[in-house]
Amino acid sequence: MRKTLLACCLAPLAVALALPVQLLAAAPANITVQKPWIRYLLPNIPAGGYLTLVNTGDIPATLIGATSPACGALMLHESVNMGGTAMMMAVTGVPVPAHGQAELVEGGYHLMCMQPKMQPGDEVAVTLDFAGGATLPLRVPVYGPAGAP
Repeated sequence: MRKTLLACCLAPLAVALALPVQLLAAAPANITVQKPWIRYLLPNIPAGGYLTLVNTGDIPATLIGATSPACGALMLHESVNMGGTAMMMAVTGVPVPAHGQAELVEGGYHLMCMQPKMQPGDEVAVTLDFAGGATLPLRVPVYGPAGAP
């Protein structure tokens, strides 16, 4: 009985003590965002999100998704040319190399905001999701068809 009681009480304590170490390991501490912006066209046309992710650390990272209350859905896409036809394809991740960067730009990787609920001049909340469970909240300015100044 005493062993069972001890095991029952110590197991949750061990999990609780290990949890902060796991959370710290997943944090994108060396990832910063430069020049984020969203191009808004019309409410029934998807908006595009662009930014540069800079990784100053020794460990590569992978952007695996994003969310925003200003979008019905926010997805990672890549523009590709297949046999002379330009297409946008959903991707499962964007690699951010150690001591390097990943650009989300027109004609390459980008965020695709379906059912945008914004207008030029707004600043919307976006949360970037990374492999390992880390997240990075941002405030992103919204520009019109001409893009960022």
